[in-house]
Amino acid sequence: MDTRRLSRFSVAAFLAAGLLISGCSPDSSSPEASPSDSATGSGAGPASVDQAALRKFYEQKLRWRECGTAGFQCATMKAPLDYAKPDGAEIDLAVARKKATGPGKRLGSLLVNPGGPGGSAIAYLQSYAGIGYPAPVRARYDMAAIDPRGVAGSEPVTCLSGKEMDAYTQVDQTPDDQAETKKLAAAFKTFAEGCRKRSGTVLPHVSTVEAARDMDIFRAALGDEKLSYVGASYGTFLGATYAELFPRRTGRLVLDGAMDPSLPAVELNRDQTAGFETAFQSFARDCVKQADCPLGTTSAADASNRMKAFFKTLDAKPVPAGDGRRLGESLATTGVIAAMYDESAWPQLREAVAGAMRGDGAALLALADSYYERDSEGSYANLMYANSAVNCLDLPPAFDSPEAVTKALPSFEKASPVFGTGLAWASLNCAYWPAKATGSPHRIEAEGAAPIVVVGTTRDPATPYKWARSLAAQLSSGTLLTYEGDGHTAYGRGSDCIDTAINTYLLAGTPPADGKKCS
Repeated sequence: MDTRRLSRFSVAAFLAAGLLISGCSPDSSSPEASPSDSATGSGAGPASVDQAALRKFYEQKLRWRECGTAGFQCATMKAPLDYAKPDGAEIDLAVARKKATGPGKRLGSLLVNPGGPGGSAIAYLQSYAGIGYPAPVRARYDMAAIDPRGVAGSEPVTCLSGKEMDAYTQVDQTPDDQAETKKLAAAFKTFAEGCRKRSGTVLPHVSTVEAARDMDIFRAALGDEKLSYVGASYGTFLGATYAELFPRRTGRLVLDGAMDPSLPAVELNRDQTAGFETAFQSFARDCVKQADCPLGTTSAADASNRMKAFFKTLDAKPVPAGDGRRLGESLATTGVIAAMYDESAWPQLREAVAGAMRGDGAALLALADSYYERDSEGSYANLMYANSAVNCLDLPPAFDSPEAVTKALPSFEKASPVFGTGLAWASLNCAYWPAKATGSPHRIEAEGAAPIVVVGTTRDPATPYKWARSLAAQLSSGTLLTYEGDGHTAYGRGSDCIDTAINTYLLAGTPPADGKKCS
């Protein structure tokens, strides 16, 4: 499958894809209510959108209600299912907000998105951003979120039952012969067909371009003249796409853990494969210094070899993992990848790998389950389904056949001796997707947009640092902020330097100097 699952939520490593508000309705004559846009890029969607037909969406009044934790409000927003036919079917989108707490003058709304694609922005708002973002930011902004179409509360894509998904995540991701290759391809086909049967109506209309257009309707419904936004991981692509479509409505945008929109799927997947290798090597260097390292205490190279050898052992003979489940190579690899997103998970990973090596795979399986958002009852959240649905629309498939994967294996294995084989085969999923891709790789310049802050972490596993450098250079108003460290994304992860730079930008509008570095 396509491995671009990004965010803490991120690339779906194995078999899963590639991780504020005023509520007033603007006057229809105001700049923020106008549905006209200025799409310029080759991935900007329909060349012509019926502006008059969109006006009813821009002028809608949201009916807010209390929801979840005290202080949060939710509403349902209408948007066209197909922007090329805005007078046709509509889609219901879940939105939420938490009003600015004060003191200080309100600066408008700050939309947030945690990435994925497939991560619930509303869940992120209510569990973290609305209560955990720096107090000065929450004091001045209404914190807001919209679940992108096809995700969580916004007509979610569904594909498989829990039992079917269990079977899917256990399929051998590193086929050793033709029979195993056919079985893997059949699993991708079954997944795609399940999505078509259960979500065929929405499936062709969950692209990032459409989600960005939805964000502009939300901006207008909130009464904001410009969009201020913090997007993480895939959320950076969503934010950059918004800036491309609506450069003159782009306010203060923070794109943290950036994607590179100019790359085709195969390059994105190979770059990300290298990113996970970089992160694993950082983990390995730390692991061998710890007395409890299950991969030895000699060198990172030896630790890598032991990890590869253990995956091979699990490929041949999975180990018990509790509740009648077993841990094989695919789920074990997913568990290891899950721990690469945050270095604070490294001690847990050491313990989990040690347990699996002793014949108890429960802890490593728990890491994989958290990555796939599987609960203790065997039900899966919508994340992995939406992840594939968005990725497979946004770009043509990385590979169109098993033979194409086989040819590319050497380059993926060079990018990552530990993960390369599995992530190459994971990139095959979009070959069988029932909805044709509508996007294409292209540079995003967003000429005319206000300064945009692009944040990159030097050892980020899911969004390699080179992507942040590239996006900042593409954007006409981009400025690069670098965190020299481990883990996925940088804002709110412990660097006072990063947080101060971003807070200053959000509160005062002053971006950091281009090329500023923090550690």
